[in-house]
Amino acid sequence: MVIEIGNTMHQRSLQAGGLDHVVIGAPAKLNFSLAVLDRRHDGFHEIESLMVPVSLYDRLHMRRLPAGEFSLEVVFAGRLGSESGHSLARDVPDDDSNLVLRAVRLLAQRANVDVGLSIRLEKHIPSGAGLGGGSSDAASALFAASKIWNLDWTKDQLAELSAELGSDIPWFFVGSAGLVHGRGEHVTPIDGIPALDVVIACPSEGLSTAKVYAACAPNAQRRGEAASLAMCLQENSIRHALPLMHNALQQSARTLAPSVDTLLSDMAKYDALHPLLTGSGSACFSICRTAKEASQLAARLESAGWSYVFPTRCAARPMDMDSLEQQEFHRA
Repeated sequence: MVIEIGNTMHQRSLQAGGLDHVVIGAPAKLNFSLAVLDRRHDGFHEIESLMVPVSLYDRLHMRRLPAGEFSLEVVFAGRLGSESGHSLARDVPDDDSNLVLRAVRLLAQRANVDVGLSIRLEKHIPSGAGLGGGSSDAASALFAASKIWNLDWTKDQLAELSAELGSDIPWFFVGSAGLVHGRGEHVTPIDGIPALDVVIACPSEGLSTAKVYAACAPNAQRRGEAASLAMCLQENSIRHALPLMHNALQQSARTLAPSVDTLLSDMAKYDALHPLLTGSGSACFSICRTAKEASQLAARLESAGWSYVFPTRCAARPMDMDSLEQQEFHRA
């Protein structure tokens, strides 16, 4: 299946019997590969990437409110909830500039909904780290709002709407690994990627996505590598996969943020398997052969002074209206 994001959005009606309260997880992502192929005339970059969800989640608590009322509370939890962890939270807005509020307001407008929402966003995913937290939150908010409002919009239609807010948001509706191309809005789901153990580490220093992309050198010769990488992983051939794991933004990030350069060097020193930047950074990661290996790498990084280390796993989690595992839905 390929989700092709076009320019047409069909309005869908609000049905009776919607939900009163929804709690939903929003997963982080890793870029197992990210090729920047060209600079486009519209200011965006042509990319190809293999994106994979991991078991590090934000949580959204959403309740129905009277007509026209929208509120957002942002709470930092887990590692981000500690005093030192606020450096990873960075500047997550709690006003109308937040992607979550922008997403649900846009959906309400397009679907002619006059029911408001109260949203509590519990942040566990570091911000400005290339882990896709804001985009994932927006996708999950659209899905949850469609349940509360009992809209008959499909995931493809929600994904199409989300592309108006951000290039990488549509991928989060896939719920599994996926190849993305264009500016990120074209998605091909990929099944059969194993649940690899990974270690994510974040420096306290953030990076500007625009500056990182501006400093990178496009290379069209890497076209097709993401698909080849996916095939290697489907065959569980880590040895052949590692040379194909690449991030075109990594050198730019290392230059712009010395802490990224130091982190990648430390990961290599502690025998990480091909440490890599994710997205435009500043988070870096390494896949591991076993959970024990991941635990050992995380411990070594923490002993070296890296405070924000997250051992986790790749995890497909369908965003499916008929299969709502690990998501809590409460009827009014």
